Amino acid sequence: MGRNNFSSQHQQTHVRRHRNAGGATAKSPNTAKPSPTMTDYLSLHSRLAQVGQEHLLKFWPELSNDERIDLVRDIEELNLDEIKLYFDRATVSMNENGIKLDDRLQPLPDGKLISIARAPLEKLAAYRDEGLLQISNGHVAVLLMAGGQGTRLGFDHPKGMYDVGLQSRKTLFRIQAERILKLEELAQEATGKRGHITWYIMTSEHTVQPTYDYFVANNFFGLKAENVLLFEQGSLPCFEYDGRIILDEKHRVARAPDGNGGIYRAMKRQGILDDMQKRGVLYLHAHSVDNILIKVADPVFIGYCVQEKADCAAKVVEKAAPNEAVGVVAIVDGKYQVVEYSEISAKTAEMRNSDGRLTFSAGNICNHFFSSNFLQKIGSTFEQELKLHVAKKKIPFVDNAGKRLTPDKPNGIKIEKFVFDVFEFAQKFVAMEVPRDEEFSALKNSDTAGKDCPSTARSDLHRLHKKYIEGAGGIVHGEVCEISPFVTYAGENLASHVEGKSFTSPFYLRDSRDPLHGHL
Repeated sequence: MGRNNFSSQHQQTHVRRHRNAGGATAKSPNTAKPSPTMTDYLSLHSRLAQVGQEHLLKFWPELSNDERIDLVRDIEELNLDEIKLYFDRATVSMNENGIKLDDRLQPLPDGKLISIARAPLEKLAAYRDEGLLQISNGHVAVLLMAGGQGTRLGFDHPKGMYDVGLQSRKTLFRIQAERILKLEELAQEATGKRGHITWYIMTSEHTVQPTYDYFVANNFFGLKAENVLLFEQGSLPCFEYDGRIILDEKHRVARAPDGNGGIYRAMKRQGILDDMQKRGVLYLHAHSVDNILIKVADPVFIGYCVQEKADCAAKVVEKAAPNEAVGVVAIVDGKYQVVEYSEISAKTAEMRNSDGRLTFSAGNICNHFFSSNFLQKIGSTFEQELKLHVAKKKIPFVDNAGKRLTPDKPNGIKIEKFVFDVFEFAQKFVAMEVPRDEEFSALKNSDTAGKDCPSTARSDLHRLHKKYIEGAGGIVHGEVCEISPFVTYAGENLASHVEGKSFTSPFYLRDSRDPLHGHL
């Protein structure tokens, strides 16, 4: 499919199917909106009454035709048969909050965990070769979780569009796209065959259009447009504590994104699982957009999982300290799961093995591998069994007089699913412990926080790239050092550029494909 073809078709799909970023309803050309009739109202009221949600229509007489259409569409988007089930399961989950899991907990066994720092180099090279082979055969895709906006960074756009202030001015999206391109080239050099990595990007209602526009404006960063597919995270209604759905406005249902675990339902509903089958994608690397050091479609990780015949896997980092507030990958009641920091006691968190390492040390970094077969099983069966996580929140609501109020204390619940909650359904789960300084630097906060912020992301990348140059026989005086992904994916093939040479910070090793004055 040609690029123009893809672009116009893709644009139309989103304009027709999704509300645009402003929350207004996108109109299909030349189609008048049919007015809801009294019959429609009675039918809807009857269906809502069966599940105790008829209050959603209480302002119907006051609504304009357009508002009635919005409300009907919001209600139609709710799966009414599931609503009560969701709330009941969420209530059970809420009552389990705070229960410690110490007595039911086991660490990952050695046979299920490989450490990059401690594995023989020839083993890692064999995994890398396997990964590159799978890439060159077109069997690998990337599943990017990019639904978030950069609000905590003071940035009102999709987080992937954020520029952390590198010399190149490259955004997170651009860095990751260029790593994909480089990896396709490395796979071709290794095998003689050019395969494409399909990039599936999960956006949200508010980020889908700006993300799409940004990719189009940047010519998909050199990737083939037909290999970049955006899809949209779903949402779930917000509930009062008694199970009634909250109205955000007289004609709008209060909804919230369904968490990164909503990716499985979204992939099924929006044709991503079908697309994977059509393309012959067998393996997926899933990660969040906000890790600047992410090794996108890491061939070592892919190769390890393929050779282990894993259906699901996680990259982990060794916890920095017992009290580091990060979830750990462990076994609970015989099943793999991520155990949140709050779910284990300090005593268990502080346990150490005979070698001095923390017993529960496998820190989760939202960096996962899935086989396509496993994702198909999740979509068809296990998605309905995913745990629901509940947060009590201050949710704006409409009072009985029709006035929209924002409460000053929590008045209801939001329900989320987490991407890692599929681990328990895996037949063969493995994990790979990676060096934090090479693979994990999250971007969550503004610089005032002093951690997981633009300045730490920048300095972590500078430090790693300096390490790459020194490992290839070069010297860098100073700390500010950046290498274009077009030059190296993970430190390979640098000697011809840097061996025996000395560089002074700020240093930027660019490729001929990189413009001289940075990117917009």
